[in-house]
Amino acid sequence: MLRQLVVTTRSEAETRQLAWEVGRQWAPGDVVLLEGPLGAGKTTFVRGFLESLGYVGPVRSPTFNLAQTFATDPPVVHLDLYRLDSPSGLDFFELIEGRIALVEWPDRLEGWIDLESCWRVTVSLNGDDRIFEFAQPDL
Repeated sequence: MLRQLVVTTRSEAETRQLAWEVGRQWAPGDVVLLEGPLGAGKTTFVRGFLESLGYVGPVRSPTFNLAQTFATDPPVVHLDLYRLDSPSGLDFFELIEGRIALVEWPDRLEGWIDLESCWRVTVSLNGDDRIFEFAQPDL
């Protein structure tokens, strides 16, 4: 079990592979906070994780519809909270129930859930490289 991990990826394929490897630890009920600037690779990471579960199809950041669910095993919901000030009208807890929740722009959840109980994936850019920092929740 990892507590903290830092990995640099140099391509989209490496980012997707990293998601395959790290995502094996996640289970329904886990909330994964994806932090990083626009274009950092958060959605590419989500795509890789979904591919590891056998999902075949397009994966886009759900910026306009806010959430997209995937009938994978285990089930997944991908949320993009970029356009929200607060998740008050989102039925957040209903959406994540029984699923692995991958949440972009998780700062919008502050005050709604205990962010310390969530996995954290922080992505930063260094030229063309992506630096992924993973932190396991405090349980």
